[in-house]
Amino acid sequence: MTNTPQSRTWLIVFLGLLSAMAPLATDMYLPSLPAMQDAFHASTSQIQLTLTMTMAGMAIGQIIIGPLSDRFGRRRPLLISMVVFGLASLLACFVENLTPFLVLRFVQGFSGASGIVIARAISRDVCEGTELTRFFAVLMMVNGLAPILAPVIGGQVLLFASWRGVFALLTFVGIFQFVQSLRFTETLPSAERAADVLSSLKKLPSLLTNRYFVGHCLLQCFTFGGFFSYIAGSSFLFQEIYGVSAQVYSFIFGGIGLGLMAAGAIPARLAGRVSDETMLHSSLLVQFLASVAFFAALYLEMPIAVVLPILFLTIVPLSVLSSASFSLALAAQGKSAGSASAILGFFQMILGSAMMPLVGIAGSKSAMPMATIMLVCFLLSYVCYFIFVRTKKA
Repeated sequence: MTNTPQSRTWLIVFLGLLSAMAPLATDMYLPSLPAMQDAFHASTSQIQLTLTMTMAGMAIGQIIIGPLSDRFGRRRPLLISMVVFGLASLLACFVENLTPFLVLRFVQGFSGASGIVIARAISRDVCEGTELTRFFAVLMMVNGLAPILAPVIGGQVLLFASWRGVFALLTFVGIFQFVQSLRFTETLPSAERAADVLSSLKKLPSLLTNRYFVGHCLLQCFTFGGFFSYIAGSSFLFQEIYGVSAQVYSFIFGGIGLGLMAAGAIPARLAGRVSDETMLHSSLLVQFLASVAFFAALYLEMPIAVVLPILFLTIVPLSVLSSASFSLALAAQGKSAGSASAILGFFQMILGSAMMPLVGIAGSKSAMPMATIMLVCFLLSYVCYFIFVRTKKA
């Protein structure tokens, strides 16, 4: 890790919180989805569009903010984005109709994308090689706290406030992130920045000519397509089909998030002893096999005691997979880390945003669309690994 003015511990926590903008913007209000469906008089698919707009905003935001951070440095775009995130969250507290709420969710996702893409770019600024893999793994563990705490906090907010209280809390999250960003010392020197935004944007097509890099993009695309289908459908699966309360659901979701955080420790411990590719292959295999079992369990209408541990095994390999894939994909990108991270982030979000409304296509009483999408996505990510990643070198 290169020398930076900020301490390593503070930087890890800071970047972990930044990369947690996605789960904070989505997971905190998941327990509110059934209540929001009633409030907006919307169908299941329509209310899941609120997740779609957030993911679409994050996908597009990373494509734009990543190159901007290569040109202007990491700090300035981050500060502006946190202000916009806080304002969008505040306005979301007061809307009465679904359409303006969807617009605000897009803006919230777009601005929140800065935390995701810039956190990864900063990691590449200060680390390389095995150290980069360890750093990504530690970030995943810190980031893993968000899926644990966010739905639990959101569920508790519903005990004394409406779903609007969740967005009031997100407003304070944006303010806190802005204050922390003020403390951040720039990690991309002026001499290493792109000459202009256009030249930085021009790097995007060139990166997509790298077959190995594209392989990681597609792998992330399908894996996170399955993961976000789980996010969109889990509240309805447990609350509407299995009949648990919003508070119990928040603890179930948080428990799976705890598994994600624990799995994030694996790459940090194995880095330098087990290759990133081995960790990537193993996590892909476990995820695919577990998704087959999850599909079968829902098709056979198994009880929650059977479905829950299978779902746990389906989701938790994501931490290992993501750390290994990002490290492999960004290792050779150098000063293009912001642009490369942006493309990877775009592929992560875009399919998930498209899949979310499809999860609810059969209504709130069927989880088979969710299980089917997860199975197909994890199968395709495994296929992409063999076609593009395993047979090539960066």
